Amino acid sequence: MTFQQFAYRNVFRNFRNYAAFFMASFFSVFVFFLYSMLMFHPQMENGFLGEASIVGMIFAQVILVLFSWFFIFYSMKAFLEARSKEFAILLHLGMEKQQLGKLVFLETMIIGTLSSVSGILFGFIFSKFFLMIVREFLDLEELPLYVSWAPFLLTFSVFMGAFMVIAIGSIMYTPNLQLNALLKGRPIGVSERYSKRRAILGLVLIGIGYIFCVITTKTTLFTFTLLIPIVVTFGTFYFFTDSVFILLNLIKRQKSFYWHKARMLSVAEQMYTLRQNAKMSFVVTIVSMLAFLCVVLLAALSSYTAQYDKLNPLGIVYKGHIDNPYETEHVLSIMTELEEQGFSYRVTRFQVIKQTSLETSNEVEVFRETDVNRMLFSYGLPLIRLDSGKGMFIPYSEESIKTLKNKTVNTVLMENNIPITIDRVYPEIIFPTSIISRNSIIISDEDFRLLTKPLDVPNEVPSYHLFAFDIPHWIEAKGIGWSIQQIVAQEYVKNANYSLPFYFENTGLNYSYILAMYSLFTIVGVLVVIVFLLAAGSFIYFKLYANLERERQQFAVLKRMGLTDAEQKRLITRHLAPQFFLPWGIALLHSAFAFVALQSVLKDVMNLIIVKEIIVAFGVFACVQILYFYMIRWRYIAHVKD
Repeated sequence: MTFQQFAYRNVFRNFRNYAAFFMASFFSVFVFFLYSMLMFHPQMENGFLGEASIVGMIFAQVILVLFSWFFIFYSMKAFLEARSKEFAILLHLGMEKQQLGKLVFLETMIIGTLSSVSGILFGFIFSKFFLMIVREFLDLEELPLYVSWAPFLLTFSVFMGAFMVIAIGSIMYTPNLQLNALLKGRPIGVSERYSKRRAILGLVLIGIGYIFCVITTKTTLFTFTLLIPIVVTFGTFYFFTDSVFILLNLIKRQKSFYWHKARMLSVAEQMYTLRQNAKMSFVVTIVSMLAFLCVVLLAALSSYTAQYDKLNPLGIVYKGHIDNPYETEHVLSIMTELEEQGFSYRVTRFQVIKQTSLETSNEVEVFRETDVNRMLFSYGLPLIRLDSGKGMFIPYSEESIKTLKNKTVNTVLMENNIPITIDRVYPEIIFPTSIISRNSIIISDEDFRLLTKPLDVPNEVPSYHLFAFDIPHWIEAKGIGWSIQQIVAQEYVKNANYSLPFYFENTGLNYSYILAMYSLFTIVGVLVVIVFLLAAGSFIYFKLYANLERERQQFAVLKRMGLTDAEQKRLITRHLAPQFFLPWGIALLHSAFAFVALQSVLKDVMNLIIVKEIIVAFGVFACVQILYFYMIRWRYIAHVKD
């Protein structure tokens, strides 16, 4: 038997140990290949999303590549520990350390080749179905299966490169293995000490990160986005390496609890296990948190997409300066296109005048009662009636309706010295948030006629015309005003300071972009989340099986001492539960505070509240983890009894 044959047979003889590693690697290759098929697809590059879709796919693939490389490295390290006694026997029988390194290299490359080839093969078989799903999600006319060397070459190169690097690293690692330690079955590099200083520092850093999350606003978002991950990451690392042992020592001091039944054994074992698996717990926490945050972003996009029609009741909006020379031409072209394509619509023209409020010194956008009633009539909503000297708030979100309902403001429109009492808010959203300011009010026609003096602020437009097109089926009208939309888009690209005398917005077109990006992100995000969660569970699986022989010996001794099967199951449950639920619990806690920061910004910027979606998402995660725990527990008990 040749050395290569020995390595090949060794892989399949130990396939139970390699099974989780192989499946996780296989799935990573599988997902990466599907992304590559989508990224290189001609329809994606030439479609209406253009570069945005490519950038999203590249970003997802970069994340997957970095994570996969780390995952393979960590997995191989766990396997080396799991097979310590096997290595010890081989060394004891006369195998040189260089030969052992070569054996590990060959085994790694065998697993890498098998997982890469099978992942690519199954990915290509599944790609037809995957492209059909993507076509439906993105509402594309067609997204046919294609054959190109690029996805195959990219996927194979990335993952075989990863296995090659890790295999070479394994060769460098194996000469450092100590025969005595291997024979005794002791994990290498496990310290029994911890630092109280680092323990306290870990808790403090996590606390600081949570405080940053709570006080985050849209103005401080960029700063805290950089600080929070750094602070929380270091805090989490010190928590698992040091802080958790302070908590366990406090439990040990509670003698009434510690000395009850088998809790002494459980706590002592947990201290050893948590110390040994500290770095693993840290990695699982970070990976799980990334998965949770992906779900949070998906929930935010889903909620915004679902509420988009309510937040944007108008189909088309054209807004321009009073002296806008293109106004007549553009408005007539929009009306002509709508009529030619058979859309029913109502258009309302507003003259909006800006004033300064004496009460707040802020700018106020003032609408005339008659103009607003024309639009409300087209909506089929109740009309308003205002007396002279009275005003009404225009809501900018659902939350603002609740806030302004019982609010009364007595102010004066300073430029024209007109006293106004604002004591009502219209109970429905009637304008898109992007069109009007948060300080927008409606006043009577009588008072509006008195606004003869405009706002006099440098570089500020004192008033504007607003054309509001109410289109019942605005989703189908996304092609209306395309030429005007192109002019606006080009201006945003060319000029950081928008300088056109008009602004155009097609709600149907914007919704199609948002829906497509949401669908694309859902496709990318869901698969990334699955990879992350699978890997997080695999990390725990690897560590469990790395110490399986030691656990068998311990439970065999306890069995001879009179430990019953029921007691054994309870001990195993207490042994496994912290390894599963402590990292995921910390990840959920981190994600909850991250959500607090995100919710604050979303509420301020997009008028979104996604508390219900997050609760549902976290509940689903909890159920999945509990199910996963009992599956692993079932298999672990079976292996311990072998």
